[in-house]
Amino acid sequence: MSTQKKLVIGLFGFGVVGEGLYLALNNAIYLDASIKKVCIKDADKQRNAPARLFTTNPDELLDDPEINVIVEVINDTAAAKAIALKAIASGKQLVSASKKLIAENLQELIALHSHHNTSFLYESSVCASIPVIRNLEEYYNNDFLQHLSGIINGSTNFILHKVFEDNLEYADALRLAQDLGFAELDPALDVQGTDALHKLVILLAHAFGIVARPDEILVNGIRNINGYDVRYAKQHQSQIKLVAQAKPLQNGDIAALVLPTLVRNSSPLSFVKEEYNGILIRSSLADEQFFYGKGAGSFPTASAVLSDIAALSYGYKYEYHKLRQQLGNKLADDAILKVYVSHPHNVKLPLTDFRSIQTIHDDPERSYIIGEISYHYLLENDWWQSEHISLLLFEDGITEKKAPAHSQASYYTSHQTV
Repeated sequence: MSTQKKLVIGLFGFGVVGEGLYLALNNAIYLDASIKKVCIKDADKQRNAPARLFTTNPDELLDDPEINVIVEVINDTAAAKAIALKAIASGKQLVSASKKLIAENLQELIALHSHHNTSFLYESSVCASIPVIRNLEEYYNNDFLQHLSGIINGSTNFILHKVFEDNLEYADALRLAQDLGFAELDPALDVQGTDALHKLVILLAHAFGIVARPDEILVNGIRNINGYDVRYAKQHQSQIKLVAQAKPLQNGDIAALVLPTLVRNSSPLSFVKEEYNGILIRSSLADEQFFYGKGAGSFPTASAVLSDIAALSYGYKYEYHKLRQQLGNKLADDAILKVYVSHPHNVKLPLTDFRSIQTIHDDPERSYIIGEISYHYLLENDWWQSEHISLLLFEDGITEKKAPAHSQASYYTSHQTV
């Protein structure tokens, strides 16, 4: 039986997650851990904890030899990086919830904590209460993953749920999400798909052993989805969800993307409502498994941070099994995507840039096409991200390169998808 180690914590941040962790730790009777000091920005703000806990000087935590764990739950990425680098270099264990920090600096952080033989855990950075990173590390470490797809941003899922279920306009659904605290006053990171992208970068390291840069991955958000697209989805027994996906191709390369996706009503992802998250994993041995839970909020996120702290008490570290196996996996840029693209009549699409076109349909309101287009082409061109154009991926729309580019298109004028 492993001996539990006493943990003395220095906490950076006492917002929604930090305070949630403080309350959760006070009730964690089986965990020998306590917060010694909390570093905050605003010393004058009233907080629900004893004043003696707080300081505005980060070195009071980072230079304290008694503090052996640093927990970082702040929104300032530059400050979070400085904290992380000094904590690891000082030999302290680190728990972080900063997905942007991790996604943009993962290679450096892995190398640093490996060099200093420390633990660096960040379960809360992806899907909050869903223990997906730990499962990828431990349960799937010797299993070949055939597909990973997920709704991993609660804000956009709440907005799209309200658009579909309550028939709200996008702007009204966004405003409601902001009023309820599910979206920031500046929602750009969420609605542009950037938050989900950062989480996908983290998942790729544990699922496929790839340390990717965010700018290598195809991404688009939900801002251009309109009522016409919603009606199309409903007519075809589908919903629109912002889905992050990673799928190995036959050559072993991994196609990874974050795109609004037409999800069939029969899919497990269609049952992920409001601010919840869901991840679908298909593997060679375990077949298909679905993980579901709250992806944001004070206590769901604090529960993941608390789980990482508990894991530190018995010396747990990420082993990065797939990364250390040197599988040679790399991101694919030659996948073919089956997409639906709607546009106003006064906007002409570059049809010759599609590999094939199955459907062209005109309505008085808008037009749409259904066709196949190269992943690499979308990564290199941005017309499809223009304000009045809406591109949706079909749920099983990641395929292999087959026919030569710019093959002869077939044209149809019905609503039927072929």
